[in-house]
Amino acid sequence: MPEFVGLYTIIIYVLFSSMKMLCMEEEALGQEEFLYCCGAATQLLKFGTVNCWLKNRSSNSSKVLFLIIPGNPGIVCYYKPFMRILYKILNQRYPIWAISHAGHCVPPEDMEMMEDVELEDVFGLNGQIEHKLSFLRKNVPKDVKLVLIGHSIGCYMILEMMKREPKLQVLKAVFLFPTIERMAESPQGKLLTPILCKLRFLMYVPIYFLSFLPESVKALLVRWALQGLQSLDEISVSASLNLFNVDCAANAMYMGSQEMMQVVQRDDLTIRRYLDKLIFYYGYNDHWCPITYYEDMKKSFPEGTIHLCQKGIRHAFVLDANLEMAEMLTDWLCMDLAKLL
Repeated sequence: MPEFVGLYTIIIYVLFSSMKMLCMEEEALGQEEFLYCCGAATQLLKFGTVNCWLKNRSSNSSKVLFLIIPGNPGIVCYYKPFMRILYKILNQRYPIWAISHAGHCVPPEDMEMMEDVELEDVFGLNGQIEHKLSFLRKNVPKDVKLVLIGHSIGCYMILEMMKREPKLQVLKAVFLFPTIERMAESPQGKLLTPILCKLRFLMYVPIYFLSFLPESVKALLVRWALQGLQSLDEISVSASLNLFNVDCAANAMYMGSQEMMQVVQRDDLTIRRYLDKLIFYYGYNDHWCPITYYEDMKKSFPEGTIHLCQKGIRHAFVLDANLEMAEMLTDWLCMDLAKLL
């Protein structure tokens, strides 16, 4: 009988170890899930789970969550290579999540784009900000420290989130290519403002007809559009297919129209209040936030952590500069994370 007990113990140990290894491999590859947040279909991409907080409740070092707020379109799978690299550099110590903008990703066939309406104009800029705050309230414990990573309009959203919810436990907020002011006055804004604000409805018709194309043909069109990239990740191709969905494209363009009208004056009061928690990274040749915006920031906040890119990284860094960005971000955060150990 003791022999059988020993055998069962070994079997259980092997099974448990195998399941643990499978879970670790799954976390390393990233987990995708859809949920309703404020009544809107929302995609969540996770590297790491809350289990690391539950295993060691007494350790402050484990209670840190990296949360990425994307640009527009807010398709989280664009950020998957960046998140994977960052998760690996940080030795899988901290969970790294990204939340899509409401209605920017095609939901599974058994989900509608909208459930019950919980928030007025959830697809607008203000609604998207409240959408992120609602997600945090419902899914992240209040004592968890946050490293918020914003990209493009995601930076504006994070500033607003910190302003509206001062009790957020923000360890650092990193703003990558921040569109936090004068968007319509930027070179790209001058080009797209008339289209987004007055002509975007005309774009729905060709998108509708393109949506009927086979997935393989859509992928070919994406590769043709991005042929200027030296190396095109298939994940970016797959993520771009969301833009062939009329609802997703319409929601992204609608939010973009509000960005042009509402993101005008820089919120210096909020920046001043949280300056020691903020890190800015401006592009050298960014048509959404030109170098003059960086220079104005440096003049207004000479004591702030405000960087100017010297590596030639484009605004849409997720297309071809994930490694460089992840390494820089880790260097910026290493001191703050070390204090928690």
